[in-house]
Amino acid sequence: MPIGGLAGLMLEPGARISHAAVALAAQTGTLITWVGEGGVRLYSAGQPGGARSDKLLWQASLALDDAARLRIVRHMFALRFGEAAPERRSIDQLRGIEGVRVRESYALLARKYGVNWKRRKYDPKDWDAGDTPNRCLSAATACLHGLTEAAVLAAGYAPAIGFLHTGKPLSFVYDIADLWKVQTVVPEAFRIAGLA
Repeated sequence: MPIGGLAGLMLEPGARISHAAVALAAQTGTLITWVGEGGVRLYSAGQPGGARSDKLLWQASLALDDAARLRIVRHMFALRFGEAAPERRSIDQLRGIEGVRVRESYALLARKYGVNWKRRKYDPKDWDAGDTPNRCLSAATACLHGLTEAAVLAAGYAPAIGFLHTGKPLSFVYDIADLWKVQTVVPEAFRIAGLA
């Protein structure tokens, strides 16, 4: 396999890779990730995207600059919803507006697919405690988060340094995944829940 021509390699359970292949991947900047079956979870990743500090420093400087951070959150809002964010709103206020819109999207999709929807409720420690729509949403977003984390790492950014989301190991992953979540995995989750 021409590993130097790949941006990333996702290894599922049972995959084997030689020390020489890992060393070559590191030299060529190919990210190696160890993922769950079907690429659903990201368990570990090699260094290549993070081997350079310029992108990490740039990301951190933007996150630490309040004005730049607000500009980025406003831009993400526009990308996500196809319209400019309301003027003179703080990041916390924009986060609240986004939360309302996402809840409205869930309700609309539940009606479209005939799903009995109450609210987003799940316990990561007790999968069976969730109802079918919540389990579908959790599985779908876990897939999206795994793929997004691999992309963030491959691009050389820090998963923990977010702009809208902060204080979590995957804050930036959530920022990026949320840009497409409601248009991609959420409708599919509700469609599948409607079949159950």
